[in-house]
Amino acid sequence: MDGTTAPDVTPEQLHDIANAFARRDVDGIVNSFADDGEFRNAKGPDYWGQSFKGKAAIRGYFEPLFTNAGDVKWQHTSEFIHGNRAVTEWHRTATLKSGERQEWLGCDLYTFRRGLIVMKDTYIKVVG
Repeated sequence: MDGTTAPDVTPEQLHDIANAFARRDVDGIVNSFADDGEFRNAKGPDYWGQSFKGKAAIRGYFEPLFTNAGDVKWQHTSEFIHGNRAVTEWHRTATLKSGERQEWLGCDLYTFRRGLIVMKDTYIKVVG
């Protein structure tokens, strides 16, 4: 970087994204993605989990998630950045409407372009 070009991602941006998740702020989450951004959930039918491409698909995943688990919480624990890539670690808890309690440690592997997420790839450890 030559000092005049803004970085693709900053620690402050990662904290803003983590805070949007902590608030269950769907608009904040969706607006952190590029129009062609992709979210890969850890769970899904394919070896990469399940992929949601574009803001509408990403919104379509998170809105029902928050409806089904009104107490879902993410606690951001650490991050690091290298160029346009970043990793965040977090602790997630939730109680589903069915009564099932979930508690996971996880990480997200991010790729950014001009301050927006183009790929968020999630990995989790599931107890049980």
